[in-house]
Amino acid sequence: MVEHHPPAPQSQPLDDTLMAIADPTRRAILQRLAGGEARVTDLARPFAMSLNAISKHIRVLERARLVRRRRSGREHLLSLDPAPLDEAAAWIETHRTRWSAQLHALDAILQAEDAAERSPSTPLTEQT
Repeated sequence: MVEHHPPAPQSQPLDDTLMAIADPTRRAILQRLAGGEARVTDLARPFAMSLNAISKHIRVLERARLVRRRRSGREHLLSLDPAPLDEAAAWIETHRTRWSAQLHALDAILQAEDAAERSPSTPLTEQT
């Protein structure tokens, strides 16, 4: 039986980032914001969904600290904050390196076993 434990408090920002970028609409919003600051209405224009639905996506991105909001009069201007993406990339790289090292070690073990199985077995000499 698999036990589920609540995430450690320090993993919450990473969890928020990964959850935020799991959605293609949110990734598209981030891609647009990579080109510079944009109004919420401009971000919503290419999507076939309501402004309310886009606002919900933006709130998820804000909660993950991927997007910053600035108000200018009545307009809400959004910009990308790539720091959480850098943190997620660092976490992935750390684990990729560890997994890669473990896979190389396993590969070496398997190759050694294959070589041992392929080598002719030496016959036992008879003792007199």
